Amino acid sequence: MIRRLPRVVLVTTVVVTTLYGALLIPETTPTIPFTAPTQVRHPFAWNQDAFWNALEENYVHARAAGCQSVTPAIGNAVDEMHVRIARLRRERSKPGDVIFTEIEQLVFQLGPWVGACPSELPSYVDLVSRVREAVKRQSERWDMEDRTARETMYRLLYGGRTAVEEVILQMPPESQPGTTTPGTDEPSNTPSSRLLDVTIRSGDILVSRGGAPTSALIARGNDFPGNFSHIALVYIDAVTRRTQLIEAHIERGVTVSSLDDYMRDTKLRIMVLRPRADLPALRADPLLPHRAAEAALRRALAHHIPYDFALDPYDTTAMYCSKVVSDAYARFGIHLWMGLSQITSKALREWLAGFGVRHFDTQEPSDLEYDPQLSVVAEWRDMETLRKDHQDNAVTEAILDAAERGLHLHYQWYLLPLARLAKAYSALLNRFGAVGPVPEGMSATAALRDRWYSSLHGQVLRRVEAQAATFRSQRGYPPPYWRLVRMASDALRELGATGA
Repeated sequence: MIRRLPRVVLVTTVVVTTLYGALLIPETTPTIPFTAPTQVRHPFAWNQDAFWNALEENYVHARAAGCQSVTPAIGNAVDEMHVRIARLRRERSKPGDVIFTEIEQLVFQLGPWVGACPSELPSYVDLVSRVREAVKRQSERWDMEDRTARETMYRLLYGGRTAVEEVILQMPPESQPGTTTPGTDEPSNTPSSRLLDVTIRSGDILVSRGGAPTSALIARGNDFPGNFSHIALVYIDAVTRRTQLIEAHIERGVTVSSLDDYMRDTKLRIMVLRPRADLPALRADPLLPHRAAEAALRRALAHHIPYDFALDPYDTTAMYCSKVVSDAYARFGIHLWMGLSQITSKALREWLAGFGVRHFDTQEPSDLEYDPQLSVVAEWRDMETLRKDHQDNAVTEAILDAAERGLHLHYQWYLLPLARLAKAYSALLNRFGAVGPVPEGMSATAALRDRWYSSLHGQVLRRVEAQAATFRSQRGYPPPYWRLVRMASDALRELGATGA
């Protein structure tokens, strides 16, 4: 027995080494779909660094001079805003008309002055909400496949939210606004419940932002970087008023969650969307949203639907969160995402392909806000989660900028055999309805890439948090978003992850 032991050890070593080597064989590099050069498609870019710096200077001056010094200017700008909002409500405007540029400039111009006058914040928030409502009403007659229409909506809705949040983050604790901002009180006849002091209805759509690094990547990773990474469909029982959420999770596929379960997951922000009551389909059947949600609930409970990492907007055998909602309403004649989300950056496509994405004209959570068929009922956020949201966005934006300069998505190759064993174990658990360490539908390599990306994001974020704290202690106010992006870029250079 003692003489045979070395042979057993040798055979075992050979077998283990061979198995380890086999498990080290990399996956085939995915083919990235080609975008025809005749299509004029490119990511949106503000390209207004000088303007952002000027806004910060205006804020510093107004803060030093005091609120009274800018009160007259605030009043004049607000009056001009009301005049233009009134025009939008009574006249038809085309995307790209000068009135939208004028409103955008007024929204950003007001921001630094309101930042120095906390008492003006509630009226500023209300004013920007009125702009959103008026622009969405105008967009009901626009072709949302048109680039000018999409840019006009984005500049005013996303830009308006950004301007408001920059002001909110400058507020002292005693002047911080409430966490819920009301929007359009869209009429509905479907069963109701309450969420975060807001009345929600069966068929409503909850658009939210998660707290993971990949949540920020989902929110920012398309031609129009946004604020949201997840979508859930509300179902409320007409008799018991029990509220359930139909949603798709990376780890579990399509699931049905209670309201408590939904809120237990990290939510940096939540927006409530509701189909317009004057849509022809809802005029014919006011309970259509409730029936769509009920049908989606039944399908989710009837059989397991895996998560769709490929982000195919047409295949319903597997689903991601946006498709859960779009499929539910499409079965009842309402086709959401009137303009599909587009991802045209070659670098971003390569990164997303590394996580399993294969479709780059798809349905992104952030873009649903721009659908003219939906009204924004309310939006929830608080100071702490808002600060994290902005820092995560800044880090993500800096990493994606580095990707454009050549930074590649990596993984620790020597861990691939262990990741593949973990994937096999996870697949076994999935067969019995349990969740393993590697999400269903995600490859072992993609899981390692996610680990690498999350580590890089975390390292950069910690440096940004430290720099932001130093900036605040030296200057007396938090750094605005554009400075956070610069801090994140500096941190990447310190880590040697510039891509250059």
